[in-house]
Amino acid sequence: MKNQFHVGVVLMCAAVLAGCASSNSGGVYSREQTRQAQTVKMGVVESVRSVKIEGTRSGIGAATGAVVGGVAGSELGGGKGKVLTTVVGAVAGGLAGAAVEEGVTRKDGLEITVRLDNGALLAVVQEADEAFHPGERVRILESGGVTRVSH
Repeated sequence: MKNQFHVGVVLMCAAVLAGCASSNSGGVYSREQTRQAQTVKMGVVESVRSVKIEGTRSGIGAATGAVVGGVAGSELGGGKGKVLTTVVGAVAGGLAGAAVEEGVTRKDGLEITVRLDNGALLAVVQEADEAFHPGERVRILESGGVTRVSH
């Protein structure tokens, strides 16, 4: 029964972490960004470089890991040792949970440098969910501090 509980807790934690993942894709808009006018600029891709977009560190992974680690630690030891293993389990679980959250939400990205029609250079980093190539004509969409490159 205890093993089923632990499996359930781990699955619930994975679902929570997956729900925390947000998108930095050029094709994904937040709810707040809908129905907002965007400034559109045209340009030509100068260069494209692969980058990593770091994962989130919201604290949810650490908190979830601490709970799981504390529960697992409480199953070990007895008396005063049980308190110690619970605390150690919670601390270790918190550190592990934070690392898992950051790793699970890390994304591949592109740094796209565009020469705008007015001659200015602009670089935008976004998720690598679309391919861009030097010499390709693209649109730059800007609204509310968010800039994206689009075909």
